[in-house]
Amino acid sequence: MSFEVHSLAFAYAHQPVLQGVSLALPAGHFYGILGPNGCGKTTLLDLLAGHRQPAAGVIRYRGRDLGGYARRALAAEIALVPQDFYINFPFTAQEIVMMGRYPFIPRFAAPSAEDHQRVRDVMKVTGTWPLRRAFVTELSGGERQRVVFARALAQDTRVLLLDEATSNLDIGHCLELLALTAGAVRTAGKTVIAVFQDINLAAAFCDRLVFIKAGAVVAHGETGEVLRAEVLREIFGVSARVSYNSYCDAQQVVFRKSAA
Repeated sequence: MSFEVHSLAFAYAHQPVLQGVSLALPAGHFYGILGPNGCGKTTLLDLLAGHRQPAAGVIRYRGRDLGGYARRALAAEIALVPQDFYINFPFTAQEIVMMGRYPFIPRFAAPSAEDHQRVRDVMKVTGTWPLRRAFVTELSGGERQRVVFARALAQDTRVLLLDEATSNLDIGHCLELLALTAGAVRTAGKTVIAVFQDINLAAAFCDRLVFIKAGAVVAHGETGEVLRAEVLREIFGVSARVSYNSYCDAQQVVFRKSAA
């Protein structure tokens, strides 16, 4: 088991965001988190990453209370790609990616040859190697997002959390990085939990979906079982048709132009 979430609740300044969320997220799957704006998707990822503490409820990771992990130990297990990454210091792209190796570098030690090789390999496979000497402050939004994605892959964790991580990317780079991520799930048993706005992208790459509305889980399970027109109407208030598309080998959704 990767994560077990029991009766999770969270609020910002007494404004409830998540209420009574309970989920079992076994390891080795690509999960898509879907729901309207402001429903608590990003907050759920922040809680799973250990960046926030729940107001109530319990999160267990690999059978242990998430709060019982030291920060460094957790960073060796879980990597997060945020939807917005900003840094005001002119690190190079390669230095940013090397930050993903910090949980494995002894204190006061320099990166090893293995760390440098891991960074090179990840930057090459993500297409960011040509950017290695560029300052991150001078990169475009899409280039910066690809570098942050590479940093998370260099971290080489069991779990990868993606918070709309491809929203700034063109469709070519988006598909490349999602395919790379899905391949790691299949071949290395990684667990990926990703927030999506694009339902069809989620359907194409995720084998399981979690639908959230108003801070509560409305439906979750295998993509082919929970991606249904009635669920989309309940969650988003839209009319849609869901069918298998042989071209992309996945369930896909078409929407009526008007919400009703």
